[in-house]
Amino acid sequence: MQQTYSKLFENNRKWVSDKLNLDPDYFKKMANGQDPKYLFIGCSDSRVPANEITGTDPGEMFVHRNIANMVVHTDMNLMSVLQYAVQVLKVQHIIVCGHYGCGGVMAAMSNKSLGLIDTWLRNIKDSYRKNRAFVDSAEDDNMRHRRLVESNVKEQVFNLYMTNYVQNAIKAGQELQVHGWVYDLSDGLLNDLEIDHEKMFPDFDLYRIE
Repeated sequence: MQQTYSKLFENNRKWVSDKLNLDPDYFKKMANGQDPKYLFIGCSDSRVPANEITGTDPGEMFVHRNIANMVVHTDMNLMSVLQYAVQVLKVQHIIVCGHYGCGGVMAAMSNKSLGLIDTWLRNIKDSYRKNRAFVDSAEDDNMRHRRLVESNVKEQVFNLYMTNYVQNAIKAGQELQVHGWVYDLSDGLLNDLEIDHEKMFPDFDLYRIE
């Protein structure tokens, strides 16, 4: 167990050495501040590391992760990240990235009680309820799961557009786009769902801030 733990520090020292070999001032530059253009809201799944799958370096992407990449309006952690990213860092792109094979989505599709996480899974079930006809019309359980992964990403994009942070930034002329992606564990590719909230979110007028 200790050997496994110590390996992390060995990896860190090697990483530092590699970076300094490429640029002796690398960490001095990092310490000067960050100017990311992207906010990545992804799943906590260990197989979906934001920087690796997008080929971005430290400082390029602001990241928030939780189970099933949810945007929950009562989640002060997420809302604080969102406000800071939009108002202070002035990110240009917010990306909600789900992934096929998501354990949180699978759990939300069942009726088993799993304890404390049941409260969180209810948010995913809300996405299921809103898209139930589309999800349940799939030919098998695997396709139902994939459809709910996609539908859940769509609903989280809509949740972002409901926030005053996103709406006020856009009204003020800030360059800001919101995207919905799905990562496929089986081939490593990202897929843009090309979500257009103006066309696909019929109830947006209820949440529009004047």
